[in-house]
Amino acid sequence: MFSYKCCQRLAEDRWCKVAFTNKLRNNMGSSLKQKVTDYFHFVDTEDLEAILKLITSDCLFTVETHGIKLTGSEEISSMFRRLWANHQWVKHDQFCWVEEASSEDIAVRFRVTNKLNGGGIVNKSNCNFFTVRDGLFSEIRVYMAGENTLNKDDD
Repeated sequence: MFSYKCCQRLAEDRWCKVAFTNKLRNNMGSSLKQKVTDYFHFVDTEDLEAILKLITSDCLFTVETHGIKLTGSEEISSMFRRLWANHQWVKHDQFCWVEEASSEDIAVRFRVTNKLNGGGIVNKSNCNFFTVRDGLFSEIRVYMAGENTLNKDDD
C-alpha cells in the first residue's frame, strides 16, 4: 500500500525516473500502467462508459487534499459529469510512474490542464494512487495541487 511519504518521493524527479526505468522491465506492471493510461484517456475524451468498465461497482474515489469521498459508480459518474460540464476540456499528461511489486498498486504524478468554460487555462500537478482488485480499480486516491475540480456535488 502506498503512503503519503511515497507521494512526496514522486516529487523528486531523479528518483521517479529511476523507479520508472526499473519498473519498465516488469511486464505485469506495464499492463497496470496501460490501464491507468487508458483511464486518463477516457477522462480526457469524456468516455464515462469506458471509465466505469475500469472500476469496481463499489470503487472508493477520494480527493485526499480536499476531503472528498465518493463511493460507487453512481457518485463517481456524477463527479465526472460535473467536471466535464464545468470545463471546455481536460488533459492529463507528463506521467511519472511508481509501481508496487505486488502489481495491485500504482501511483502516478502528472500534469492536468483544464480549459475553463470562460476560456482560461489552469495547470496543476497531481498525484493519483490506484489500487486494483480482480483486475479493476477498487480505490483511486487523488492528491491535487490547487483548486478542487472533482467536487462531490454542485456546491
